[in-house]
Amino acid sequence: MTELSPSNLDELSEAIGEALAAGESVELVGGGSKRGLGRPLQVPRILDLSRLAGIRDYQPAELVLTAAAATPLAEIAATLAPARQMLAFEPPDWRRLLGGDGEPTLGGALACNLSGPRRIKAGAARDHFLGFRGVSGRGEVFKSGGKVVKNVTGYDLSKLLAGSYGTLAALEEVTVKVMPRPEHIETVVLCGLNSSAAAAVMSRALNSPYEVSGAAYLPAGASIRSAGLTDVSGIAAFRLEGPAPSVGFRRERLLAELAADRERAVLDDDASTTLWRAIRDVEPLAEHADRVVWRISVAPARGAALGEAIARAAEAAWFADWGGGLLWVAVALSNEPAEDGGAGLIRAAIRGSDGHGGGHATLIKAPAALRRAVPVFEPQPPALAALSARVKESFDPRHILNPGRMVEGS
Repeated sequence: MTELSPSNLDELSEAIGEALAAGESVELVGGGSKRGLGRPLQVPRILDLSRLAGIRDYQPAELVLTAAAATPLAEIAATLAPARQMLAFEPPDWRRLLGGDGEPTLGGALACNLSGPRRIKAGAARDHFLGFRGVSGRGEVFKSGGKVVKNVTGYDLSKLLAGSYGTLAALEEVTVKVMPRPEHIETVVLCGLNSSAAAAVMSRALNSPYEVSGAAYLPAGASIRSAGLTDVSGIAAFRLEGPAPSVGFRRERLLAELAADRERAVLDDDASTTLWRAIRDVEPLAEHADRVVWRISVAPARGAALGEAIARAAEAAWFADWGGGLLWVAVALSNEPAEDGGAGLIRAAIRGSDGHGGGHATLIKAPAALRRAVPVFEPQPPALAALSARVKESFDPRHILNPGRMVEGS
């Protein structure tokens, strides 16, 4: 296997050009922390992008940062900290969940469009992705967007590449919008909730004027050991951020409207940070090392009930983020020859009894054999699949970049 490690844009273009000339496919690797995502690859070349690292431009007053794509997220956070700024989309660190190592990078988070609990308020990673420079599967250098928030020049290719898992282009440089870090954080925790009660209070909280920036539900029996929560009775957590007087006022109003006679608790800044980092990194399921893990996106009103239904049918562990719009489910593997990791059950549950339920499920963690046998990403309707294929042909007609990572044969 050939491994190349370009240190600049020209070397990246040359490496892809050589692979193209040889007719050999390549796996793009940044920090390597997310190599277990998607379908497994079998390719003759590895393109190690880790040398494409470092902050290239940072304008705190403009809330814009440009960095080489493989810059570690830890370096980004350290650069933003003195100005009390942050990546508002909260890119997760799934190393413990996936059982891998490597260093999470900015380009990897954007390429996979990974967002944490603040997505319900701040938007997805793609919404903070202003521009990039990279190399397509044609070996062509191209760029899109720029270093201003309002950019209307050309096509917004940043949105297209976010979530493409390196199947369209190799990113060399990225520009993102950054945001001020909250002055103060508190978390309101309501205890003793079943799934239907949790769905109701999360809906009320998200539709309230109190600017909730995180809303999650841990069903009975769930644990977050780093936050001191073990075998909980069913809790809903709501994050409030901003100036301390504003947070205090909104906390009291939220408790008055939602808590009634319920048992409740309020977490301070440090405890809140620990809790939401654990939710971001899927810690409640990370200890289930022998299970496959699914990430399910549905309408928030359906989330808690769907999680409960899947848990009953498959004896699964689960919890909900994004106010019920994001479910994390861990399903035990059996020794049955037709084992699908719960794919059939989960995708049927999403469709609902009438077959018209909306949503999609992604297989995040599973043995390589299962990730080859089961569609990792939600199968697309024929028209959308044809459109995706045309996009792939436009950027990578020879299918040399991460071939088959998202869809077999692509």
